[in-house]
Amino acid sequence: QVQLVESGGGLVQAGGSLRLSCAASGRTFSVTIMTWFRQAPGKEREFVAAVSASGGSTWYADSVKGRSTISRDNAKNTVYLQMNSLKPEDTAVYYCAATNRPIAIVRLRTTTPYDYWGQGTQVTVSS
Repeated sequence: QVQLVESGGGLVQAGGSLRLSCAASGRTFSVTIMTWFRQAPGKEREFVAAVSASGGSTWYADSVKGRSTISRDNAKNTVYLQMNSLKPEDTAVYYCAATNRPIAIVRLRTTTPYDYWGQGTQVTVSS
C-alpha cells in the first residue's frame, strides 16, 4: 500500500504562483509514475501533469503546459507541482495519484491506471 498526502493549496490571485507537494509513504520503492489530476465543481477529474519514476520524463496537459513544472524527489518520496501565472480556470481540487505497476504512456492521462490517491488540496484562483 502507498499513502499520498497533498499540501500547498490555497487562495491566490490571478497571475500568482503555488507549489503543491505530494508526500508518499508505505511501499514507495515500487511506485512508478506519479501524477497530478484536478477536479473543478461539476466537472470530471482531469489530468494535469505526470512524472516518470526517475523524474527524467514529464507530461503535461495543454492547459498548464508552459506554466507548470512537475518534479519529484525520490529521496524524500515527494512529487511537486509548481504552478505559475495561475488563472481562475485553474481553480479546482488537486489530487496526487500513483501506482506501482507500469502504465502505458497512452493511458497515463486517464484515472483508471492509478491505484493510490491522495485526499486532495484546494486551489482557488481569484480574478
